[in-house]
Amino acid sequence: MKPRYKRFQIVPDEFAIILDYMPMGNPYDKHAHHRTMPIAQGIGTKYFSLVEIVPGRSQVLAIGERVPISSAPDRPGLRVFERLLYEDLTTIAKENLGKVITRIVEEKERVFVEFFNVAEPINIRLHSLELLPGIGKKTLSMILEERRKSLFTNFEDVKKRLKISDPVKLFVDRIITELQRIERYYLFVEPYPPSPEYKFLNYLELLYRRIGYSEPW
Repeated sequence: MKPRYKRFQIVPDEFAIILDYMPMGNPYDKHAHHRTMPIAQGIGTKYFSLVEIVPGRSQVLAIGERVPISSAPDRPGLRVFERLLYEDLTTIAKENLGKVITRIVEEKERVFVEFFNVAEPINIRLHSLELLPGIGKKTLSMILEERRKSLFTNFEDVKKRLKISDPVKLFVDRIITELQRIERYYLFVEPYPPSPEYKFLNYLELLYRRIGYSEPW
């Protein structure tokens, strides 16, 4: 007997930004009834969960709109029908992914700048900072030396002291890579579905605690 499909799946995010809205349905959706009914794809603003969202009756969504979401039928918010994989995203959703993640990282500047201040070694050969694209041993040494002098305060401070032209892009590229599940170590996005092949370092929880983060900013 095939296992019964769990209609509403638990997601840790409370808000999402719409990546694609299909008022006539998604013809490539694996669920037949979603091929002819309004459906949306989004990304969580706190944990970067990729989700399929069911709009309310007569509700029209806009790409880029921030909406409350819920994975429990008895809670307020748009219903999350299921968690999505990167490969489940539509072409439009993938095209919007980088722009939306950039917006989230910029909004959470204090969160991501704090990563430069607290990132730790993973093992004797690899530091967490080296998982950001473009951060090699030379830049790593510079980061560690500079943060011993004083902690980084914002992206502009990072640019000036480390000569990194676009620190936001470092995080955006890393988050997209983690969503694609092609890495061994994961700084920010918990791999879904989980696998013993992945090592999740869960830096977001540490960063949110340190700066006193609360949704939806």
